[in-house]
Parts: sequence; C-alpha cells; structure tokens
Amino acid sequence: MVNPATTKRNKENRDNSPSKNDPKDALVIADSVSRGFYYEYTRQSLEFQRLRTMMSDREFWVTNSVRLQNRIIRWIDIRFPEYPSVFKDWTCKRSLATLKTFPCPRDLETYTVQDIVDSWRIHMQRAGGYTGIEKAAQLIAQAKRSVGERTAVEEAKADLKRLIEEYERITTMLEQIEKDIEVLLSEIPMAQQLRTIKGLGKIFTAAILAGTGDLRQYAHGRQVLRKAGLNLAESTSGKRKGSIVLSKRGDSSLRKYLYLATVQLVWNNPVFRKLHEHNLQEKKMKKQQSIFKLIGKLARILVGIVQRGEQFTPEKTVLDWTEAA
Repeated sequence: MVNPATTKRNKENRDNSPSKNDPKDALVIADSVSRGFYYEYTRQSLEFQRLRTMMSDREFWVTNSVRLQNRIIRWIDIRFPEYPSVFKDWTCKRSLATLKTFPCPRDLETYTVQDIVDSWRIHMQRAGGYTGIEKAAQLIAQAKRSVGERTAVEEAKADLKRLIEEYERITTMLEQIEKDIEVLLSEIPMAQQLRTIKGLGKIFTAAILAGTGDLRQYAHGRQVLRKAGLNLAESTSGKRKGSIVLSKRGDSSLRKYLYLATVQLVWNNPVFRKLHEHNLQEKKMKKQQSIFKLIGKLARILVGIVQRGEQFTPEKTVLDWTEAA
C-alpha cells in the first residue's frame, strides 16, 4: 500500500508540474514503490473487520444524534428558553414526555399540576410523587412568564415532533448496535484481556481494536501511536528549533478514542490517576502533556498484555513506573 500523502507530495518530482492524470498517477505510485515508500498490507481477520464496520456505523449515527440534539436544544431556546431551569437534562423521561405533550408555554398555561402529572403517566410509570408535582408546578410558573417565540406555533410543534421521533429512533438503533458490539467482543479473546483494565469500557475497547486490528501484530506500543498519528514531529533548520507537535498522520478515529480512553482512565483507574498526579506534581507537566504521555503508556500496556497473554496487573504497572522514575 502507498499512502495517498506520499503520491501527492511526489507527483511534481519528475516534471515540476502540479498536473494530475491517470497515467501520471500510475507512474508516481510505481516510482514510490520502487524507492520503498510503501508499507505491507495485512488483511485483518473477520472479527476485526466486523468490529471496524460496526464502529464506523456507530460513529455515523452518533454524529446524527448529536446534530438532532443540537437542533432540539435550538428549538427549546427559541420557543421556551426557561425550560432548562426546570429540566437540566432534556433527554430524561419526564422531559421527553413534556416535549411530546406540552412543547410550547402556551400549552401549559391553562393546565393544573394534576393535569400535567396525569399526561406524564401515558409516557412513564412513576410520573407523580414529590418530584413530579414539584416539576409540574415549576413548568406552569415558567410557562406563564416565558418570553419565547409565539408565532407559527403549529408548524413549530410539528417540527419538534419529527425531531424527537428521529432522536428516539436513532437512540434505539445505537442501543442495539452497542449490544451487537458487546456480543462480538465476547468472541475476541484479547478484548477480554483489555477489559481487565478498570475504566476501559466496551466502546473504548471496541474502538481501539477496530482501529488497530489484531494487537499481536505489533511489537511495541510506539507502532500503535504511529498508526493513530500520535507520534511526535519536529521542524528544525540550522539554529532554528521548531516546536514539537503531533504528526496527526494516521487514523483520526483511533487517535480520538485513545485520547478519550486515557482521560477516562485518569478519572476511574487508580493506577493512571497516580501516574497523572506524579506527572503534574513531580515532573511539573501541564495536564495535556501528562495525558499524551499516558496515551503512550496505555499503548504499551495494551500491546504488552496481549503479547504476553496476561491480564492487566496494577501492581506490575506501578512497579514499572517506579523503576522508570
């Protein structure tokens, strides 16, 4: 395989021209291969191909879900800006039941607290109680003082109805995709090894394996970092010393999930939390510097436990860190 970036940068070497056509592309690719500017392609096993397809599918629907959520929040800000003071999380069951039945402040002005609680029971089981009565009273009070837009109400309601229906459909779809991912991970032995790392959930495990493939093909964690574009790059010339930055030449999805997984581990895993605190307090690193340092540590741990067929051992990790320090 020849990286497209390689052909793009070498297409002007022969004729000093930015022109591009099929015969020239073939010549540039052949020239790159003859000079060794290529890498061997290894087809992944069926399980990893399935996992990569499922995670790609999940990414697409997560993106659509976020867009829908932003659109619904925009609708609420225009039509009922006081709504977040009652429901901080508009995706909870009681909030969704309200948006389906009383989306506009005008719909709430003529109703009593009991009427609102009764309408919630159509969409949820535990609609009443102290919390339900309190929320209903707050809704009525905020509706009476609302400064939201009151024109084209019927069209706005129809718009919100379509948005919520699509949001719930995608949410159900994502739940099913995550169940399928859980089943597939149970069929991959190395996934069970990675799951022994406290704080590394099923989605992070699936995303990492989807991006890297079989971790047994890696000799060192640095290869994982390079595949994700997390290897360092520096630009220097003569006396000028440029700043060291991430190359970002790799799988952007793998790069994103390695970063998010490390942040999650710093929050939930005692070992990574201690490493992070050591970097901040003893080595005087900035928080982001420490996180990227720990990404390298995570990559080495992932490759190490898979290569040796072991489970994650906190004591061994702490010992290695102490010796390195």
